[in-house]
Amino acid sequence: MEADEVMTHLSNDNVVVIGGGLGGLAAACTLAARGHAVTLIERNPWLGGKAAVLEAGGFRFDMGPTILTLPSVLRRIFAEANRQMEDYLELIPLDPQWRCFFEDGSTMDLVRDVETMTRRLGEGYRDFIQWSARLHAISEKYFFWRSLGSLGDMFDTRATFRFSTLRDIMAMRMGRSVAGAIRSFVSDRNGAQMLDHFTQYVGSSPEGSPAVLCGIAHMQVSEGVWYPRGGTGAVPAALRRLAEELGVEFRLGETVTRIQTVADRVRGVELASGETVPCRAVVSNMDAVRTQRELLGQPLRRRHEPACSGVVLYLGLRERYPHLLHHDFVFSRDPHEEFDWIYRRGEPAPDPTCYLCAPAQTEPEVAPPGGEALYVLVHTPYLRPHHDWSRMLPAYRQVILNKLKRTAGLTNIEDRIVFERALTPQDIHERYHVLQGAIYGLASHGLIAGAFKPANRHPQVRGLYLAGGAAHPGPGMPMVLMSGWIAADCLDHDYGCTSCQCQHHHVAREPVGAR
Repeated sequence: MEADEVMTHLSNDNVVVIGGGLGGLAAACTLAARGHAVTLIERNPWLGGKAAVLEAGGFRFDMGPTILTLPSVLRRIFAEANRQMEDYLELIPLDPQWRCFFEDGSTMDLVRDVETMTRRLGEGYRDFIQWSARLHAISEKYFFWRSLGSLGDMFDTRATFRFSTLRDIMAMRMGRSVAGAIRSFVSDRNGAQMLDHFTQYVGSSPEGSPAVLCGIAHMQVSEGVWYPRGGTGAVPAALRRLAEELGVEFRLGETVTRIQTVADRVRGVELASGETVPCRAVVSNMDAVRTQRELLGQPLRRRHEPACSGVVLYLGLRERYPHLLHHDFVFSRDPHEEFDWIYRRGEPAPDPTCYLCAPAQTEPEVAPPGGEALYVLVHTPYLRPHHDWSRMLPAYRQVILNKLKRTAGLTNIEDRIVFERALTPQDIHERYHVLQGAIYGLASHGLIAGAFKPANRHPQVRGLYLAGGAAHPGPGMPMVLMSGWIAADCLDHDYGCTSCQCQHHHVAREPVGAR
């Protein structure tokens, strides 16, 4: 029997999505909306991946991502099913977007209005946002909404030497870092440090990341910062509701141990229970490197560096701090020193930047009356063999609390804590099954190719598609959601829908990325 005949004999029309994180849910909803039969298999008893929720002691914490930008990506997923996102999710705008605390005792609020920020930081800020808008437009034109794995995938070779394309390439400032590009526009030390931290959305050093990532700044200016009522956990809850309405089958608490292939084509997945689930295609929302290594059992063709990890403190406070905004950054005394410790030495920074989320400012119900469900995130290196966080956490917790007291005015914070939990890089590694505890998947380091992650359409295995923060276009809530949409769109282009006769599948559409 020929390989194609074996495939036909063993497969059916089902599509399996491995992992119910935001990327997996986005893929499942998009595929189901286009008429595919979808089974989503998740090893944990909850959906949403890192966008999980901790409820205890009268407090509710978002455990993972807390900043929602580019809501248009989420709207596009609901629009696949002719639904309005607003019928499933209430988004509250936040402006100022962040409050920043600096070691010199000063504070600065980042607001959406460009002219207000220009008055604070000088004309260079306006020029920076204009350039960032250009980068955002280039990303929409060449980078977003299609499967890419390298710089060569971005440009049609016939169009590369057109004047307009060459201008776009020049605007990307390839060979420049985020940090260097920012300082060419903004000389204010604190302002530059604040802008550096857009790259922290992708868990990478601004000193080692390509300047094109400065486009993130305009993405936040153009669509703002939003808080989903009910917390970030409301996003996967809304996607699950949509998926259930579209007929997606959920299998929670089950682990996929292998993707079965015949002649480099997907034929099914094996579960830890021994069951085989036949399918014609798979979207893996599992870490891209671990998918290759563990589910396919194949060696990696390229070395991938994990992004950073982090320590998260979930602090239930009996009394909130009224000078905090919903989102706050407490900056390190020296960004170069901080990034050197985290990304070059591979050790926790002695004076770290702390991100705070104080959601009771927006939704008091997250805590008992007058209290606060304070979320504190400090970036750390990804796990090294000698890191023992069961031993390291107590001392580093004190480093963090001392920083908050000294730089952000959180005096007597220990006296206000009535509930506390923590998440370390080891916990992240075990809980979310990511590469060496990396919160954000793969690092974006490398001044030319640093923006590129593994393509959503697997280059060797037909019928396998990748989603999540370790796949194109990378980490962060909107990018992860986009990765799920791209993976689903690629699959739909390659296979079409055989379970329905909907008009959607009988119209010609442009191909998405290289096959």
